[in-house]
Amino acid sequence: MLSAEDLAFITRTLGRDLTDVEAACFENLWSEHCSYRSTRALLKTLPTEGENVLLGPGDDAAIVRFSDTLALAVGMESHNHPSYVDPYDGAATGVGGIVRDVISMGARPIALMDPLYFGALAEEKTRYLFEHVVAGIGDYGNCIGVPVVRGETVFDPSYGGNPLVNVVCVGVVDPERYLTARVKRPGSRFVLFGSATGRDGLGGASFASRDLAEDSEAADRPSVQIGDPFTEKLLIEATLEMAATGTLLSCRDLGAAGLAGASSEMASTFGARIAADRVHLRESGMNPVEIMLAESQERMLVEVLPDDVAAIGAIAEKYDLRWSEIGEVIAEPRYIVEYNGEVVCDLPIDLLVGGTPGCALEKQAKEYDATYTPPAGDLKALALAVLSHPDIASKRWITEQYDHDVQVRSVSLSHDAAVLRLEDAALVLSCGCNPRHIALLPHANAANAVYENAANLACLGAEPLAIVNCLNFASPLHPEVFWEMEQAVLGLGDMARALATPVVGGNVSLYNESDEYGTEIRPTPSIGMVGKGPLCRWTRPAAGDLLAVVGAEGAHLGGSVLDALTGCGGEAPPMADPSILSLIRERVRGGAFTGITDISRGGLCAALAKLAPDAEVTLEGDAVTALFSETCGRFLVGVTDESALAGLPARIIGRVGGEGLRITAGAEGVTLSPEEIEFSLSSITRQMRF
Repeated sequence: MLSAEDLAFITRTLGRDLTDVEAACFENLWSEHCSYRSTRALLKTLPTEGENVLLGPGDDAAIVRFSDTLALAVGMESHNHPSYVDPYDGAATGVGGIVRDVISMGARPIALMDPLYFGALAEEKTRYLFEHVVAGIGDYGNCIGVPVVRGETVFDPSYGGNPLVNVVCVGVVDPERYLTARVKRPGSRFVLFGSATGRDGLGGASFASRDLAEDSEAADRPSVQIGDPFTEKLLIEATLEMAATGTLLSCRDLGAAGLAGASSEMASTFGARIAADRVHLRESGMNPVEIMLAESQERMLVEVLPDDVAAIGAIAEKYDLRWSEIGEVIAEPRYIVEYNGEVVCDLPIDLLVGGTPGCALEKQAKEYDATYTPPAGDLKALALAVLSHPDIASKRWITEQYDHDVQVRSVSLSHDAAVLRLEDAALVLSCGCNPRHIALLPHANAANAVYENAANLACLGAEPLAIVNCLNFASPLHPEVFWEMEQAVLGLGDMARALATPVVGGNVSLYNESDEYGTEIRPTPSIGMVGKGPLCRWTRPAAGDLLAVVGAEGAHLGGSVLDALTGCGGEAPPMADPSILSLIRERVRGGAFTGITDISRGGLCAALAKLAPDAEVTLEGDAVTALFSETCGRFLVGVTDESALAGLPARIIGRVGGEGLRITAGAEGVTLSPEEIEFSLSSITRQMRF
């Protein structure tokens, strides 16, 4: 429902009451999900321009130059609330929606990434959500032939009643031939094609802009869309064939707020007249509110000249897709909807689209306790517990459900980043953030989310081209939450500027909290990063190679995996110094390292288990700090000779070889056998398969 304040503002501006269709349009288009009313001012602080940015924020996806002959279409979306109510369909349609955002730019989708955030894996409800979300993503992606090449999975109790399902899609397009989503010419026609419109997903945009109640699974199920990946595959091919004709003036997919959202936002440069009774329907007896606001999936809206309508319709029919000519672009800046000859909506288009009043929300800084209490237990038990934590454990149970090799571009998908072949270079992809760190120091650690993804790219010799984000937070009406969000956005922007990497698009998802669990999520400004580098594969160092840590050490256990397990507390990581990244990239490209990984979640312990599980290592100082601190800005590298480290802030810690991980730290020593490491890292598979 529209708030009383918004309704009063609208009726005062119009000088009359609203029709049912008008009220439904405002309810959805003025929702947080569509209008960004709480975050609009913050988003303007982000750097969005760069030498490779052809089209920045504001369209269905951004366009970033990869080479003189190839551009990337990049977008990121969330489908959080639907994925709690109906995890399979919610996650599947999240994939479908972001893929359509990319194809609406005239781009062919080539890769997906899925940062996912769930409650404690020990909870049966979490395992149910986890199983069906992964299945929904895998089934939809596999059916449409777009590989999921990278992801992140975080497990924390704060997501128990409100999991986060974020999806990044990357596509390719000729840099001279991409489409946009704003109409170009009065008198041109709107053609709707794809699946027929039903009643599914009604009110989805407004549903995504409120918290989840205890009865959400039953009461909100009609707000969840149902996807059909086989139709989506046909839609991809049909849209690209239409784009190749050069007759599409503009294109937009139907997502949040359905046809009303797509057509009004698309027509905001001029105006639109829509005939709701011409829309092809799946169900009988649908009224104009249902027709205009339903969020039925696999639908596209294009603008074409009158003489081109039949040819575009013929292409839709070639792919067995239904289509309808449903209206026209008008010069007057109004949004008009007719139904059976009656005008059921007539609004100033700039009031409906972008006319949301700004809101000044209260903020209050949040302090955290940095007290550190040494954890109980011996070093070996702590190490195995960290490696068993689902944030650190192998994600094989997830990845084996995804087809990684479809489209035959995948070169290396192991560990730090995904490498795909594009022309004669590598497209390198990374995603995610660290919500536990961000909850403690939001500015520094939102900045570190950008840094960590750039570090992942650097491990493959790649330089970032652009960032997309999904800003997932609880209710901004809580002053501490709004402060967290403000600090996180500012931190993200500061590191993006330091790396000269623009933020070209994204999504905001608020009100992520649960009445059922009495929880609100940790601040989760998840990002996706795209970069370019040389074609290479992630490798491990060989027996006999030296191991070294590059970067400044620190004692930062606050928000660490060890903290999550033991409650030890401690200082959160400060903002990393990005200057080391260019040095790392240069050494990787020059073949100086036989293996490399950045040190992040799980600290040096997790990095060793990943890069050199058979090695002998000697550490200085406190053993717990040396193994489990999550100070940002460090790398674990393998080299054949110490001279490869010249000019880097590095120290040798050991050598690869032997059996198992043998660690000496002062008077303490611990050995982790290959079997113990493998068993610990298999914790997700063991819990989900048996």
